[in-house]
Amino acid sequence: MTTDTITPDPGSPEGPATPATGTPLLEATDVVMRFGGLTAVGGVDLTVNTGEIIGLIGPNGAGKTTFFNCLTGLYVPTEGQVRYQGKVLPPTPYKVTQAGMARTFQNIRLFHNMTVLENVLVGRHTRTKEGIISAVLRGPRYRREEAESRAKALELLEFVGLAGKRDHLARNLPYGEQRKLEIARAMASDPGLLLLDEPTAGMNPQETRATEELVFAIRDRGIAVLVIEHDMRFIFNLCDRVAVLVQGTKLVEGDAQTVQSDERVIAAYLGTPYEPEAAEAAAAAEAAEPHVESTESTDSTESSESTEEDQ
Repeated sequence: MTTDTITPDPGSPEGPATPATGTPLLEATDVVMRFGGLTAVGGVDLTVNTGEIIGLIGPNGAGKTTFFNCLTGLYVPTEGQVRYQGKVLPPTPYKVTQAGMARTFQNIRLFHNMTVLENVLVGRHTRTKEGIISAVLRGPRYRREEAESRAKALELLEFVGLAGKRDHLARNLPYGEQRKLEIARAMASDPGLLLLDEPTAGMNPQETRATEELVFAIRDRGIAVLVIEHDMRFIFNLCDRVAVLVQGTKLVEGDAQTVQSDERVIAAYLGTPYEPEAAEAAAAAEAAEPHVESTESTDSTESSESTEEDQ
């Protein structure tokens, strides 16, 4: 990758400046990721503009999560370039977050022995400027910054509907609420772009619809969204544009109608043309069935990259 990297301001509590609506925010150019002789991502181009919700779909093994990892600094692309607000991103997750990009993971990565509020406060660390000495001495600037971070975390919990559970342990939340908590934690870094990796996986139709509304609300706060998802109703209802990856390459990109009617997409992924009315009917039928929520949680230190890389 090119080395003229962005230099974020780690001391700005407000986060990076947000460019005008509709301007390029993320620009991935000819991104290639090879693991030995395996090409997991093969020359993918993608642009996300401010104010957009962009979908990324494709069969398992298409390279979607690997592409996400290239965008967010978990992997350094073998070839290609990733720019955020016109500048090349440094290939480290912490600096990518400082620059203004945040993400969630396919496997939920919460600190399950910490409270809901504490999990969100962890997400504020890239927006704090007081160092370890200040923390030990607990001077006035540190206390002021701590109060600001707490207020921001509480506001985000209110936004995602978890304010009443701020003192609960994360591991005791139902599955759908764990997903909301992970989104709130990502938003705590004040991103301009939020990347969501299968945010509705394992959810029932009511939870999926609530997540759809949440993503629209996130966009309304001025945050662009790039989302991986297998639920086609969710994707086509939500996204301004959809890109389809197959075997590590971008097969097609366009609006919902363009993607739904593309014969290559139908053959490689959808199987049959997507019918919105049929999807709505199936969702309504499933919603009428009883649903038992899971409270299973995955600690951030225990999640495995290997289960995600081939997605």
